[in-house]
Amino acid sequence: MTPYEELKARGLIAQVTSEEEISKMINEGKAVFYIGFDPTADSLHIGHFMALCLMKRLQMAGNKPIALIGGGTGMVGDPSGRTDMRNLLTPETIAYNCERFREQMGRFIDFSEGKALMVNNADWLMGLNYIEFLREVGPHFSVNRMLAAECYKQRMEKGLSFLEFNYMIMQSFDFYELFQRYGCNMQFGGDDQWSNMLGGTELIRRKLGKDAHAMTITLLLTSEGKKMGKTQAGAVWLDPQKTSPFDFYQYWRNLDDADVLKCLRMLTFLPLEQIDAMDGWEGSRLNEAKEILAWELTKLVHSEGEADKAQAASRALFGGGADAGLENMPAFRLWDADFAGGAIDILSILQKSGLVPTRSEGRRNVEQGGVTADGEPVTDVKATFAMERFAGDGVIFRRGKKNYMRVHI
Repeated sequence: MTPYEELKARGLIAQVTSEEEISKMINEGKAVFYIGFDPTADSLHIGHFMALCLMKRLQMAGNKPIALIGGGTGMVGDPSGRTDMRNLLTPETIAYNCERFREQMGRFIDFSEGKALMVNNADWLMGLNYIEFLREVGPHFSVNRMLAAECYKQRMEKGLSFLEFNYMIMQSFDFYELFQRYGCNMQFGGDDQWSNMLGGTELIRRKLGKDAHAMTITLLLTSEGKKMGKTQAGAVWLDPQKTSPFDFYQYWRNLDDADVLKCLRMLTFLPLEQIDAMDGWEGSRLNEAKEILAWELTKLVHSEGEADKAQAASRALFGGGADAGLENMPAFRLWDADFAGGAIDILSILQKSGLVPTRSEGRRNVEQGGVTADGEPVTDVKATFAMERFAGDGVIFRRGKKNYMRVHI
């Protein structure tokens, strides 16, 4: 199976501009491709992780990745998939976030000896002369076509700012610059980026001629990442300080049954034959597939050792087994000052430990029967726990099926 055929077999391909050329370049290891990452936070999340896995996979096939950090486009903000305007970040925040991205990407992509590049579009966007830019790029974009683009449709009802309207042109200019500077001949992105990405392909051909071989390929994986990458607690981050290796493992371990094989194919580097053999697994065997998925992805992001610890902790918590692994569970420490008269109430425990954002939400969870302490239901909102109860390993509190915390002193 060729590298391109494997991408299709793993369910990664959504749309392409010229499949015959694209498949030939990828299979021969001649693709110099980029994926953009706007630094809207100080950590990459699992939507980015899906793109990084693709970059790693293509690099292993001999192709050259370019990780484009959006130090310039991040000053504007991508309106795609948004119902409101993003908060504008300060230049200092963007610069800090860019550095954090650089650190995390190095765990996935080999940047040694020119095998990959990491560039920042601030290098060419921030110094542009507005009039010159309009004259150079503006004539190649139809406002009518831009307004019909999918990436703007959601914003048209509530109002699309002129600031955001420029994003498509900026992203298109990125591809043009990368093509000129580094010989970048291919771009990848989520299928929700199709209109933005086509703009870059067309800009290159219009300015440099029809023989300029620049191609666009969009993927289902980054859109899947946006869909799956949010939980009740927020995004699933790659930074262990924001999402612990245990919580990262549990996210994948608790994935919906229908998504398990899809994610095994898209994100892991297990042979397709091994994954296909899991098709039809049910019950405990499907749970085994979820464990394989969670372990493989935690190993990729955090290390094999952290994956082993997370798996041991998960089995200890949910398997009803021995206490092995308890030290790797999410934990919260109470102090003497947290106890009034030697005891603490359940709503304070839930809020202080982060299991709920507010006492009122904690009250609802208790009243609805969604809270347990060491497996025993807590149904009284006035229930209290003595300080002595938290000695040793502490008490494991759970809200719902998937949110838990080991609380100790």
